[in-house]
Parts: sequence; C-alpha cells; structure tokens
Amino acid sequence: MSDPLTATMIATIAFKAFLESSAGKAAEELTGAATKAAGEKLNALRKKIWQKLKGNPTAEASMKALAEKRGTEADLQKVESLLQLAMLDDETFATEVRQLAQEITLLQIDDDSTMTQVNYGGTNYQTKTGPNNTNFFGGTHQHGKP
Repeated sequence: MSDPLTATMIATIAFKAFLESSAGKAAEELTGAATKAAGEKLNALRKKIWQKLKGNPTAEASMKALAEKRGTEADLQKVESLLQLAMLDDETFATEVRQLAQEITLLQIDDDSTMTQVNYGGTNYQTKTGPNNTNFFGGTHQHGKP
C-alpha cells in the first residue's frame, strides 16, 4: 500500500484548481463518467474540509478567497496548515478526507498517448508531464541506424 496522503496533498487536490486561471474552462470542456464522478468527489472533499474548518476565521477567509478564484498560494498554504492540525486532532476525519482524495486521484484520467516527432539533425527532445508532475523525456532515435 502506498503512503497515506498528506494534508498538503489533500488541500492541493481540493483547492489547487481554483488557483489555475483556466481550470473552470478546462473542467467545463471535459466530459464523461470518470470526470463527473471525480467532480462530485472533489465537491464532497471540499465540503468536508469546509465543515471541519468552519469557525476558524483564517480558514474561512482563505477557502472563500480560493473558491472565488481570487486566492493565492499563501491562502492554499494556510488551508494546508489548518487541515494538517485538524487531521492530527481527528483521526476519523483524517481517514475520511484521505479516502476521498485517494478516490479522486484514482479517477483522474491518465495520458497514455504516444509522442512521435520527425527531426532532421541536431539533438531533439520531447517532454510530457505525467501524474504528480513527473516528467518524461525522450531523446532521439534514428530508425535504421546503429
């Protein structure tokens, strides 16, 4: 079994999309059962975090700023810190948000596409960003040459 999701990872899953300017458009353009299910789980995760941190003025201000797409990385970091404390204080809550976050990550669509590039001379590279911001670098391969 993999390591449990940290508060930082969970807060990032729940709120990072609000920091990306085109996240709303991208979400609207995506269709399909997996995307809809992930969206529903994402809303459930945000709601659970909101309910737990409700009453903390700092948490409320940061989450509201993020939800209104005017939040900053500092707001996300505040939510991460307060979520970490809440998870330490309440193991049941921690288990529930970890489970929701894990389900969301499992529903995300992976890019299994191939990369083909035709180059004439020089050193050429291709890159593709995968899950969890892993990068894949491809060098040159010349077909038919040793």
